[in-house]
Amino acid sequence: MNTKLFGITLVCTFYSGSLMAQKIDSALLIRQQSELKQVLLNVDQKMTARQRAWSDAQTKKVKYDTIGLAQYRYEWSQLKQQRKLLEIAFVKEHPGYVVSLTALKDAIGAIPDDIQLYDTMFQKLDKSVKITEEGVATKKMIDRYLTVRIGAQAPLFTAADTSGNEVKLSDYKGKYVLLDFWASWCSPCREENPTVVKAWKDYKGKNFDILSVSLDQPGKRDAWIKAIHDDQLTWQHVSDLKYWNNAVAQLYAVRSIPQNFLIDPKGKIIAVNLRGADLNKKLMELLPAPASAK
Repeated sequence: MNTKLFGITLVCTFYSGSLMAQKIDSALLIRQQSELKQVLLNVDQKMTARQRAWSDAQTKKVKYDTIGLAQYRYEWSQLKQQRKLLEIAFVKEHPGYVVSLTALKDAIGAIPDDIQLYDTMFQKLDKSVKITEEGVATKKMIDRYLTVRIGAQAPLFTAADTSGNEVKLSDYKGKYVLLDFWASWCSPCREENPTVVKAWKDYKGKNFDILSVSLDQPGKRDAWIKAIHDDQLTWQHVSDLKYWNNAVAQLYAVRSIPQNFLIDPKGKIIAVNLRGADLNKKLMELLPAPASAK
């Protein structure tokens, strides 16, 4: 689990497993890895330099620079997008490279922007690549993401609330519901909570509801409850307190938080990862405008 990205807290992400199975480690693989590294060298150098500049600037300040944070995040996202496009091009140009699986998985990331595109890219890899241990694992990961893509029916579940009572996703049928994944220990989640609170206040009487799923850790129920009260999250909350092994998070292929899924009244996923102003913008498209917007 990593809560900081090059010195800046952006998301809380779960990492597990090796990048490549040992059995396919060979001189050929090393050459392929070197080729990929060379393709990404320029943008990786820019990312390292940008991170260093931010870090150096912060050490010279008495207070944490919240003003420059937005600019840093914007520039970082642009560099990440450049890197992703290079990886996508590499995979398309080298369907017979085993290391293309590494590039593909990195391009997919913890929250895929277009999992159907990545599935198509995987299908176009050579059979010799797809049948490797890493290829089979990559396909399983893609298939899990496909089950929770935009347009898919939201997987149903039952989970315990803060009092141990069962809550079913099916109870929300007929409403727009924001399925929100977070945790008390996740700084980016706590930073995002005011945005979610505002959405709740603006739209709770307009056929909209929120169901939050916490990835809090075993034995940390008190921290979970305290965060709910401190952040004034006055809607329904569930958790099995199993951290990244949370059953609902596993069902929704959640590997990074904060993350959310907007589900329509018929149970279909219509948007994912709505953060900041994007959440209000989407709700304004679907529901009557709140009084604050008139």
